[in-house]
Amino acid sequence: MKKIWIFVAVLLAVVMPLAFATGGQDKDKGSNLIVIITPGHDNPFFKTAADSSDAKAKAMGYQTKVYVHNDDANLQSQYFDLAIADKALAIICDNAGADATIAAVQKAKNAGIPTFLIDREINATGVAVSQIVANNYQGAQQVGEFFVKLMGESGDFVELVGRETDTNAHVRSDAYNDVIGQYSRMRRVARQTANWDQAEAFRVMQSIIQANPNIKGVICGNDTMAMGVMAALINAGKGNVLVCGFDGSNDVRDSILRDEIKATGLQQIARIAELAVEQADRYIKSGSTGQPEKQLIDCTLITADNARNLDNFVLK
Repeated sequence: MKKIWIFVAVLLAVVMPLAFATGGQDKDKGSNLIVIITPGHDNPFFKTAADSSDAKAKAMGYQTKVYVHNDDANLQSQYFDLAIADKALAIICDNAGADATIAAVQKAKNAGIPTFLIDREINATGVAVSQIVANNYQGAQQVGEFFVKLMGESGDFVELVGRETDTNAHVRSDAYNDVIGQYSRMRRVARQTANWDQAEAFRVMQSIIQANPNIKGVICGNDTMAMGVMAALINAGKGNVLVCGFDGSNDVRDSILRDEIKATGLQQIARIAELAVEQADRYIKSGSTGQPEKQLIDCTLITADNARNLDNFVLK
């Protein structure tokens, strides 16, 4: 009997620590994880959104996983599924569609995982914990007013808009046209989408130039399209056409300093991404962010006067 008890004691001494270790790993799996989901990093704006939130989360002691949905709502949904399977503490998301994203965020909420949206809103409230976005209307108004001033309040112009499923594309376009529409001598001769893409903007602008050789200005829904537009104009020998963008990228900063693109509206995406992580941390620890769900961060007009102080979407 004494030998049996000795055997049992030895067995317990070996097996129990392994059991507790295995159980602890299962319990803790993903318990320190924040998942970050954004559009493609070929656009410096979205890369900054991902990099800033990733760096902030790591600095606050979290593990991270970063995914790219490339504006594909189905792919985005798969990444939400992975976050749920990993028992993530929170999801930071620059989403793939104002309507298409609602189901994924709701799915995460049902699994007990809060979502913090940055840059783009969804068409629902009470599903995400936070929706932190740039004040696109305010920023686009500033760009529109500067564009009108550059144009001398008259002349033919073109508008390039972003992805039609993106709320920001419509908000910026509305703001541009609310401003420009007050000036009867300004005439919009073309309005087309280039889906936020530089190469597409280049191709679209080439066609527009052929149909409208006398345009005086182009106002764009983002900087990436503005860069494509400027390249097409220079290629066509029309580098004097006035171009404005929106985002505040380093590429457009440099173009402004070369006296090509004239202005952009800076979205403070680095700060927005950091705020989302800070609020996720507060929510994880206390169950509340202390902030309303929808939060607007004002934009800043960037021109030749202040472009040198801009770096990676931060105005110094």
